[in-house]
Amino acid sequence: MSMEQMFPVILLLGLLSVAVVSDLRRHRIPNVLVLLGLALGLASQTYSGGGDGLLDGVLGLLVGFGLFLPLYALGGMAAGDVKLMAMVGSFLDPNLAMWAAFFSLIAGGLCGFLLMLARGQIAQTFKRYWLMLKAFTYLAPAEDEVAGKPFPYSVAILLGTLFISYFRFFS
Repeated sequence: MSMEQMFPVILLLGLLSVAVVSDLRRHRIPNVLVLLGLALGLASQTYSGGGDGLLDGVLGLLVGFGLFLPLYALGGMAAGDVKLMAMVGSFLDPNLAMWAAFFSLIAGGLCGFLLMLARGQIAQTFKRYWLMLKAFTYLAPAEDEVAGKPFPYSVAILLGTLFISYFRFFS
């Protein structure tokens, strides 16, 4: 793989790293960072593929945005996470954007599970989910339950993007 092909990947991973640091420190992903990433993603797609590349970037953006938007609407993630996934999609074609979102969701689930495990709250959380299934109603997490705390989902988006980038470029 040439440096010209690697540059957009390195750029995307750098932008995601800045987003992770911001998310961990302030629980916010700056809109300026996302807008810069969207512009750079679409520009790199246009540079490498012309009009077809631009179309791939726009469709990738829409796939990333569209797959995460329902999770935001249901209260499962913040708007910044949705915008960040759209930014990731702008660097990818629609198919890869779908896979990046899929692996980001898997990474988020694993991170959440590891947080519950680290805090010793697996039984408590699964008991609450079991009660919700039986009662067919939502039960809010306890005040001390990790499931009710904000989660920096940018970490999962970075991990999912790393995974798909590895298989796209190195296998």
